[in-house]
Amino acid sequence: MEELDKKVKNFDTWDIALTKLAVAAGVLFIIGIWPAARNWAFTINPWWFLVAAVVFAIRPMIRFFKK
Repeated sequence: MEELDKKVKNFDTWDIALTKLAVAAGVLFIIGIWPAARNWAFTINPWWFLVAAVVFAIRPMIRFFKK
């Protein structure tokens, strides 16, 4: 785990942004080729995605503003 931490500390803003874009593109790819995933994404209430985004962002935001 410490080795992973050392490697991640070498990331700059571009590396983190490109990683996020790669994950977003991967999710869109899965939704595009897998009909069951597409149906699930279209039938679920969009507010659940917003709730998930807020919940997932809590810890990073706390750690960012803590110092």
